[in-house]
Amino acid sequence: MAIDQDTVMKVAHLARLHVSSEQSAALAGRLSDILNMVDELASADVDQIAPLAHPLDVSQPLRADIAEPADLRDRVLPLAAASEGGCFLVPRVIE
Repeated sequence: MAIDQDTVMKVAHLARLHVSSEQSAALAGRLSDILNMVDELASADVDQIAPLAHPLDVSQPLRADIAEPADLRDRVLPLAAASEGGCFLVPRVIE
């Protein structure tokens, strides 16, 4: 499939791109080359090839899903800037 300068200019107008006439000639050639390559790939015989989700046969290592207690207050309370009565003290936000 060949793309001419008029097609490039129409697409550039629709995409709101400024393309000069010199650029449109170069783009027309490059786009035609790309479409020719796509046509070449489309003609490849892939009937005997199984579809792949990933080219490498790898799996993601996962850690064991073990429930752990989430109460860490006794361990992190001594690290707080201020605490009182087992609670964290924070600056007042609402006056």
